[in-house]
Amino acid sequence: MPLVPTALWVGSYLIALLLQKYLVLSTGMQVAVALIPIAPFGFFVFRFTAHLRNLDELQRRVHLEALAFAFPLTILLLMTLGLMERGHLLSSKHWSYGDVWFYLPLFYLIGIVISWRRYR
Repeated sequence: MPLVPTALWVGSYLIALLLQKYLVLSTGMQVAVALIPIAPFGFFVFRFTAHLRNLDELQRRVHLEALAFAFPLTILLLMTLGLMERGHLLSSKHWSYGDVWFYLPLFYLIGIVISWRRYR
């Protein structure tokens, strides 16, 4: 796992989050701050993809199965939240993109654990 790109991405996200939370910024600056994590995330994707290409077949299969687990769960989560919000059963204040995005990598990590257990 490429730790430096991951740390840069997560760190840039946290910096952007803190800047938006504690500073009063103009609209233009809000947009600029929101875009801060894009380049580090691109670097993370590039390095993570390169990392996956260097894995053996079993490790690649584990990651593929983790994605096959995470992607439908993500669709289910977003679909359910969207329908509940439309039905006025959930407030978007507590279930916005900023509140639920971290479930996506969590689903992926759960998928990796499930997949590794299958092959051990």
